[in-house]
Amino acid sequence: MPFIPHTEDDTRAMLATCGVDSIEDLFDEIPPELRADALDGIPAGRDELAVSRLLHARAAENAQPLCFSGAGAYEHHIPAAVWEITTRGEYYSAYTPYQAEASQGTLQLLYEFQTMMAELTAMEVANASLYDGATALAEAVLMAVRANRKSKARRIFMPRTVHPRYRDVMQTIVRHQGITLELLDYNSAGGHIDPASLPAEPGDITALVIPQPNFFGVLEDADALTDWAHTHGALVIGVVNPTAMAVITPPGEWGVLDENRGADIVCGEGQPLGIPLASGGPYFGFMCCKQKIVRQMPGRIIGATVDLEGKRGYVLTLQAREQHIRRSKATSNICTNQGLMTTAATIYMTVMGPTGLERVARQCHANTRALVQRLGETDGVETLFDRPGFHERVLRLPRPAGEVLAELAERSILGGVDLAADYPELGHALLVCATETRSEADIDAYAKALAEVLG
Repeated sequence: MPFIPHTEDDTRAMLATCGVDSIEDLFDEIPPELRADALDGIPAGRDELAVSRLLHARAAENAQPLCFSGAGAYEHHIPAAVWEITTRGEYYSAYTPYQAEASQGTLQLLYEFQTMMAELTAMEVANASLYDGATALAEAVLMAVRANRKSKARRIFMPRTVHPRYRDVMQTIVRHQGITLELLDYNSAGGHIDPASLPAEPGDITALVIPQPNFFGVLEDADALTDWAHTHGALVIGVVNPTAMAVITPPGEWGVLDENRGADIVCGEGQPLGIPLASGGPYFGFMCCKQKIVRQMPGRIIGATVDLEGKRGYVLTLQAREQHIRRSKATSNICTNQGLMTTAATIYMTVMGPTGLERVARQCHANTRALVQRLGETDGVETLFDRPGFHERVLRLPRPAGEVLAELAERSILGGVDLAADYPELGHALLVCATETRSEADIDAYAKALAEVLG
């Protein structure tokens, strides 16, 4: 039974036990001026039959267009085994209880997830997931401020090549905490942050954020940026695509200086690891860090131990959450994680294995190159940025990208992301992406449709 209804007698009995006459009395401490009136945008309640018919009708409106959009949400192939296992009852309903050690299966799965993410990023520690990539980056910034005790300025160097929505979420979370985000502009030719453009004497900075690949799909010079940050006493926060980590240098190996090599904190969006495009979510964020600052990491960390009989067991450890320690000592108010998404990601990485992840990444790269080459054959289409990349590329069109995308949508093609609002200096710019799911025929269909639209 999916729910347990309360009868009117049940409700009256509970109210009597609470000593009130109505449910409204339970909220009498909220001042009237702060209470919302009727929700005009919410329709009146309907019965189960009507709701079911409505949802089936809405679902029937969903087409199956060819997707060439990326920008943090990717249409990857997900082996059937992933969600067949994830949606089994013992996984689907599993939630780490407050007496966590009673749920050894869930803890073991999260432990395996942490191990895989640490290996994928070449970092020393990983946590058991966060809400999504954007909030993971915000938590990484807060963590850097706590961890870099030598820095008092609370200044974060933030490239404009970081996902614009990530920057929006981060600004919302940190702006009232005395943290300053200083934007770094990108090189107009390469679409990357030129290390030579960074100040020789930046003063007191807390951390530098390095997206890899960046929002344009361009690979940043992570080695030079990491060395620059560490030379000036700043921590390095890497924002990475987990699929790309299978073929490019992981953040734990960034930099060429032996001392303090590698990023200090790494975060990102886990959606590429077996999570389908489902009308925008749910997704999950991940975070890794160096061992020396692990006590500043938010969220859950699962550890392995042995019990009194010498048998292997799993426990929650380093629980720097306000539910376990004094609120003033908590690293975050995060009280849970996207457990089901983490389960799917763990099974996905297990099924794919290192070789499978590498094949996916290489095919994504090959398909994106093929897509850009074909679209570039269309009159008036120009490829921007001359550096190596992964997944996305930026094209400049002879017409506003929004108009072109609307006409492509009529042809059942999601042609990419319009960059006009976030990067107006690029002109009629379009961000396109091709994953391993796109075939040569799909790419040809897009090229043909684009030529018709621009013709």
